[in-house]
Amino acid sequence: MLSIMDDEEEEVLGFLDKVLEDEDVFDEVLELDYPLTARFQVELEKGLEMKRLVLSGFLASEEIYINQLEALLLPMKPLKAAATTSKPVLSLEQINTIFYKIQDIFEVHKEFYDALYPHIQQWDEKVTVGHLFKKLASQLGVYKAFVDNYKNALETAEKCSQANTQFQKISENLKVKGPKDSKESNSTVTMEALLYKPIDRVTRSTLVLHDLLKHTPKDHPDFALLQDALRISQNFLSCINEEIDPRRTAVTTPKGEARQLVKDGFLVEVSEGSRKLRHVFLFTDLLLCAKMKKTAVGKQQQYECKWYIPLADLTFQTLDDSDSCPHVQTLPEHEIEEMKIKISVIKSEIQEKKAIKGQSRVVDRLRKKMNEQESWLLLNSPTIPFRIHNKHGKSHQFLLSSDYERSEWRESIQKLQKRDLQACVLSTVELQVLTSSCFKLRTVHNIPVTSNKDDEESPGLYGFLHVIIHSAKGFKVSANLYCTLEVDSFGYFVSKAKTRVFRDTAEPQWNEEFEIELEGSQCLRILCYEKCYDKTKLNKDDNEIVDKIMGKGQVQLDPQTVQSKNWHMDVIEMNGIKVEFSMKFTSRDLSLKRTPSKKQSGVFGVKISVVTKRERSKVPYIVRQCIEEVEKRGIEEVGIYRISGVATDIQALKAAFDTNTKDILVMLSDMDINAIAGTLKLYFRELPEPLLTDRLYPAFMEGIALSDPAAKENCMMHLLRSLPDPNLITFLTLLEHLKRVAEKEPVNKMSLHNLATVFGPTLLRPSESESSKAHITLASDIWSHDVMAQVQVLLYYLQHQPISFSELKKNTLYFSTDV
Repeated sequence: MLSIMDDEEEEVLGFLDKVLEDEDVFDEVLELDYPLTARFQVELEKGLEMKRLVLSGFLASEEIYINQLEALLLPMKPLKAAATTSKPVLSLEQINTIFYKIQDIFEVHKEFYDALYPHIQQWDEKVTVGHLFKKLASQLGVYKAFVDNYKNALETAEKCSQANTQFQKISENLKVKGPKDSKESNSTVTMEALLYKPIDRVTRSTLVLHDLLKHTPKDHPDFALLQDALRISQNFLSCINEEIDPRRTAVTTPKGEARQLVKDGFLVEVSEGSRKLRHVFLFTDLLLCAKMKKTAVGKQQQYECKWYIPLADLTFQTLDDSDSCPHVQTLPEHEIEEMKIKISVIKSEIQEKKAIKGQSRVVDRLRKKMNEQESWLLLNSPTIPFRIHNKHGKSHQFLLSSDYERSEWRESIQKLQKRDLQACVLSTVELQVLTSSCFKLRTVHNIPVTSNKDDEESPGLYGFLHVIIHSAKGFKVSANLYCTLEVDSFGYFVSKAKTRVFRDTAEPQWNEEFEIELEGSQCLRILCYEKCYDKTKLNKDDNEIVDKIMGKGQVQLDPQTVQSKNWHMDVIEMNGIKVEFSMKFTSRDLSLKRTPSKKQSGVFGVKISVVTKRERSKVPYIVRQCIEEVEKRGIEEVGIYRISGVATDIQALKAAFDTNTKDILVMLSDMDINAIAGTLKLYFRELPEPLLTDRLYPAFMEGIALSDPAAKENCMMHLLRSLPDPNLITFLTLLEHLKRVAEKEPVNKMSLHNLATVFGPTLLRPSESESSKAHITLASDIWSHDVMAQVQVLLYYLQHQPISFSELKKNTLYFSTDV
């Protein structure tokens, strides 16, 4: 079936593979005196040949899979025929349960195989296969029903084997044909093994699509179709992955059952008061916590077991037991943000160095440094506690960054605990064997940091994701319901937004819009909660979420889908609940443009001097009113100015201020406080030039970089004095307000540094004409040296003793630099 390459073809491909793998050889090839178009043609032909090889390999595996499905179906017809006789082997109900959806899956893949085969046989650069993969992806829904029935199928087959020796003989001796044009003979496989094949196949359905996209030019007709197929497949898998147990056998338990790995991943454990990164393995009968041993270069890595708990003895700690859990120091948020900035700067440096010949060692050093910093971030950022307890031993506490992740671990453990479990005690040898098996069994091989990703993998999205949570259906009873939104950033997920609580309903209609900042994000998660108003159930731990998760789901952020100007509507299904939402994405460069308003009658996008002159005020009315409202009822709000307000509320306030609506004070008093804080930030962000002006921006950057404290003081005060009066008075008003907010840090969790991180770029970022001079080429450059300096400028003034407008104007500073 597969075409055989001749010696010359193999030699060419071998050379091209070497070129791709060996940087020095690659440089030599580029230095050859070939015209650029010829080199491009070589690369193009190599990519297409690699694509053909990927397809050929996939077609071969597809033939094997079809043969396996055929072998599984072979006994179905005679069993059905016997079911209508006086001596049935199985009942029709049992047959339908065991072979549920196998025929449908077989037909889908047979049709796909028959359509793909001739394309590979007549291969050239014009051949397209994307439409076939897109059709296959759109038919994956048949697997959902199979997965839902999978457990019943296995249990029914097992019970029937025990009760009927004739069926036992059939189920243990199924014949699978070998591939055509192959010397491989037929093989004998059990029914249990074949029933698992569709599970294994569907969970790996995206792998070939990634490989094909890697070797398909972006202007090829296949590229967009393959991307669609990948998006459909990823969205489908995100719905069913949590329902699939990877049946990976480790060792046999004392009862003679196969112990299987169900889930594994990296978690942060609180051990002796400090954070430790652990690899946690959930088996069918126990939870094992391990760490990677330090091994010599060239030797295989090994795990060391720190502890294990039999699932029969495992409980989740109740709220009353929380005092007995270890306490761990949480780092100030500004240290986490500073590390993110440093990582983003290194990412930019890596991109720059990769474009320069002979910089591979420098790139390697930068990658190593980035890996260290990302690992530090992964260790120190999680704050949500996940506590487990051994009935006959000690308690353990993990810290997670995502309630979604905590829920997944808890649900996986509880699902296994519903079985008839018996406590197990492992001998030293048994524990060593099990721990050793973890290295081969693990499904998560690396900690989730950028530096562990392949260069070809998507860097994720940088910019702003606009999400509207419309409604939800499928609740069986009325409840107080709300949703939260999480996105991945720097290798872990963080909660970014939260809807209002919709009280006493089974069909909430939120219709709330949020603007979520993305930092290399690839996935959006939505969690639906039932609000708990019973104060007796509240936990002392601020980070503990006690509301009940009703459902959760996730969707891949496919750049091709979300980057269009139009809204993209979608539905996430979760435990029978359907949440309807829409989203669109604005890239970093577009979202950061300062666009002057065409209407000078409003306040947004209008120069601050124009607004204050029109209002006959020293500080714009919008600034004064928003500050007043925040200080009245939002100064103790957790995450004030950091938590996103509902975008539709912010737009309503923007329109009200722009048209000078008479009812604006009533609107402010009724509006969610995060929307008011968001309106103030939006006002400063949309100024046609920054509050601290384009003209002075270079001098602010130079002033904050001065080392001598006296020189810095002299410079920074002189720069303030150089601002136009409306800008200066507004800045000083905002400065004192932010200081008052930071005084409530123990309650609102907003330090001076947090506030500087939020407002610094907003108050200093140059307008489009100025920023274009900087030649910013990478989306991730937003966290560049400039942004770090912008944060530091505002922080300098926030940490300074109170600055009076009159005293500032009176003082004569000996500063000679022309600004």
